[in-house]
Amino acid sequence: MSGSLMKIIIGVILIIVSVWWIVQGSSYIQPLKDSTLVTSRPALADFIVLVNGGLPPFVALIGLLVVWLELDNIKIQKELSQEEKKKK
Repeated sequence: MSGSLMKIIIGVILIIVSVWWIVQGSSYIQPLKDSTLVTSRPALADFIVLVNGGLPPFVALIGLLVVWLELDNIKIQKELSQEEKKKK
């Protein structure tokens, strides 16, 4: 029980830190002509780019999985109907 609770707590912490990182942003060094400036920008734009690039392949893989499972289901149904015909 305590192991599961610890994993849940760690998961919640990771979720909170990730959302904070996206909203708050990360610090980065922006070189200027005279000096360097450490600024912070929201990571939401980067997150949107990541989702736009990563979501379509993920959806395609889900679609591929659905097609594969349905083709396998059709194959199994054919085999079952052939076995039933042999029994009769």
